[in-house]
Amino acid sequence: MLANPLPGRPLIPLAPILSASSFRRAAGARVHTVLDAGNYRLVTSGRVAIALALREIGVGPGEQVLVPAYHSASMIPPVLWRGAEPVFYRVQPDASVDLKDLEARIGPTTRAVMVTHYFGFPQDIAPIRALCDARGIALIEDCAHCFIGEHGGRPVGAWGDYAIASSMKFLPIYEGGALVSARHRLDKVVLESAGAGFEAKVALNSLEKGFEYGRLPAVRAALSLPLRAKGALWGLVKQRRGGAVPALAPDSSDSSFNFDPRWIDKRSSLFARAMLKLAAPARIQALRRSHYARLEAAVQGVSGVRPLHPRLPDGACPWVFPLLVDDPEPLFVRLKTRGVPLTRFGTPQWEGVDATTCANSAMLARHVLALPCHQELKESEIAWLASTLREAISQ
Repeated sequence: MLANPLPGRPLIPLAPILSASSFRRAAGARVHTVLDAGNYRLVTSGRVAIALALREIGVGPGEQVLVPAYHSASMIPPVLWRGAEPVFYRVQPDASVDLKDLEARIGPTTRAVMVTHYFGFPQDIAPIRALCDARGIALIEDCAHCFIGEHGGRPVGAWGDYAIASSMKFLPIYEGGALVSARHRLDKVVLESAGAGFEAKVALNSLEKGFEYGRLPAVRAALSLPLRAKGALWGLVKQRRGGAVPALAPDSSDSSFNFDPRWIDKRSSLFARAMLKLAAPARIQALRRSHYARLEAAVQGVSGVRPLHPRLPDGACPWVFPLLVDDPEPLFVRLKTRGVPLTRFGTPQWEGVDATTCANSAMLARHVLALPCHQELKESEIAWLASTLREAISQ
């Protein structure tokens, strides 16, 4: 288990981790995921799915892809891999697409537009779909934050020519992404296994992450000897190779923004695919919405902070709880000092993208502090998060 730097306070995971609650308890109500939007292929990350979407569209050198100025830096390397130029369009203060600016940036070499459903809140996608159809360009729905949910009576991801997703933001797995298309067959996307080493690493790392946070104690005890043997064997391999060993998993699994084309045609692991089958989307959505509401209630009536959106739409499944803070740095320090896990989406931005490109994207990257609301949080953990958040912002 991880050493807690703040004894007496819970050690809370920022992302889902494997625990007994990860497994399906009941089928529950029917809830759609992005995989219900159309044909799909399960890959190792969302950025690999972006690269595959661009390849399917036929994007090539000398062409342009429109990308939101409020973005993850991992979205850009797949565009460059195709030899294309990323062109950044503006967003509104609530992260919705600035449709006028998007339209103004469409040029004769524009081949595709990427639209991100930030934090699990679907964009108003119908007018963007209509614009793309009118101008003859492809629409890629970025569902990396939005694996579960519906919008406009359709599953998320059903509006684009292609949709990409990141299942490891919603499930307790070490890797996982998806390429989805409601409009096109994916027969040319042929995937192969990344090998036994990859399969073993994904399964063991997913288990070990749960062990680090005190989950699955009986499984940890049963596997203690094999895990120690694995560590010793890996150390020996590194020693014999002078520390240079081949990567068994993509950089995306370790929160890097890098893009390695060697993972383009590799399918997701057996472990990750099994977790997809075992997962109960209805339960995941219900728990995330409930945890979101607990955090939302904690900031109600406190000046200087507010949820990025005034309400959580029906059918939405939040990735995190995005809190818009007037003076973010002091609160960020207070929360981190208390042991609250946080993420700040849109930081760092791609080189050359700043407030002159889009003032709202720079504002959002600085002023939005996102807290976990995932389904693996225990009751004691979400209660502590809510009370600690209230205490920190009221200080």
